Amino acid sequence: MKKILALVLIIILALSLLVGCGGSKSETKAPDEGGDKEAPAELVTVTVGASPTPHAEILAVVKDAMAAKGYELKIVEFADYVLPNTALESGELDANYFQHQPYLTTFNAEHGTHLVSVAAIHYEPFGIFPGKTKTLDELKEGATISLPNDGSNETRALLLLQQEGIIKLKEGIDASSNATVLDIAENPLNINFVEMEAAQLAISLPDVDLAVINGNYAIQEGLNAASDALAIESQEGDAAQTYANILVVKEGNEDNPGILALIEALKSDAVRDFISETFQGAVVPMF
Repeated sequence: MKKILALVLIIILALSLLVGCGGSKSETKAPDEGGDKEAPAELVTVTVGASPTPHAEILAVVKDAMAAKGYELKIVEFADYVLPNTALESGELDANYFQHQPYLTTFNAEHGTHLVSVAAIHYEPFGIFPGKTKTLDELKEGATISLPNDGSNETRALLLLQQEGIIKLKEGIDASSNATVLDIAENPLNINFVEMEAAQLAISLPDVDLAVINGNYAIQEGLNAASDALAIESQEGDAAQTYANILVVKEGNEDNPGILALIEALKSDAVRDFISETFQGAVVPMF
């Protein structure tokens, strides 16, 4: 009888230990990694074409802000003013950032593209830079001045030369025109004008007396319009508004959530401070 009772007690004790271990195991079980917690959403890529400086540098400032909004900002750099527009039209890019409205308007008309501005971000003053001739007062008869050969930027260069009294343009020429050297009405010093691709202006500066150079290409060659140019566009005129550099998309994508997020990120205090501190007047925020 005692043996049977002892056996029963042993069985009860063993069962209680098993239940206890099972309960302990359940309480210390690691949580299921795929439980109620949602996995982080994959970032949506927004691809933007840009000139290397200052545009790509400005875009780089907002990469973290874009990631926080759920977007990976991919920046593709272009060395010219044509490919970033054709790539946007073909769908290789979601947006581009390198041009002003007069250039975009002319490009659409000449190439049949359907690109629109969604935001003005900054303005780069055009400057007249010294080459062989070091001051405007030293400019002699028959001197050579180079300027960009695309319609809107050539107009801009000619207006700056007129601002400084070097030439006088025909009546009616303004920022909306597509002027060339053929629209010069008066050239008292018989200046020789060399029209060339904007990207070549700063590089060829040692070969000419003066050059009128786009802001981004000047910066790319270590030149600052605010400190190195002999003259810059008057910011009291309409140049800043007319030639503000814009974020551009293909028509129909104006309200794309990724584009709206990018506009918000670009129009931030962080970007304004970066532009002001980095470029010292060669680039001016427009927001």
